[in-house]
Amino acid sequence: MPESRREFTRRSDRIEELVNRIENTGDPAIRAVAQELLQAVIELHGVALDRIVDFISGLPGGEIVLAQIAADELVSNVLSLHGINPVAVEARVTGALEKARPYLQSHGGNVELASIEDGVARVRLQGSCGHCSSSSETLKNAVETAIFDAAPEVIAVVAEPMPPAGHPDLVVLQTN
Repeated sequence: MPESRREFTRRSDRIEELVNRIENTGDPAIRAVAQELLQAVIELHGVALDRIVDFISGLPGGEIVLAQIAADELVSNVLSLHGINPVAVEARVTGALEKARPYLQSHGGNVELASIEDGVARVRLQGSCGHCSSSSETLKNAVETAIFDAAPEVIAVVAEPMPPAGHPDLVVLQTN
């Protein structure tokens, strides 16, 4: 595990420990004040991070810098904690599907993003994965996990049937 990830994990564990101590304190008034303080600090950090993202996005080349920042898993997780991500949800979900694609292809299938609306990502399984008895398990294990990791704001993943061959909505994905 890289040092920065170990440090992040160590600090996250310490924060969780302190939050648990606050939640388990015997005095409800102290618990309420501590929880309000914690929430205020989180909100302050969220506002500051949002301003940083806005500032960078307004700079020449800022979108490239933000994409590089968001590509860092630890930074991306912190931004997501605050509901901030400089990369559009569609781009993150598409990237997640690209990562899941080799697994699906090893089972004779593929996946495409149909849409994302109201926090629901609709995907289409292609090939034998779309027809095999384990397609729902394949979706759950490969596609859902990849999408939820990349876009925590997605609340559900729904598999839609593929349109029939020759249908104008049929899009066959190309892979590298």
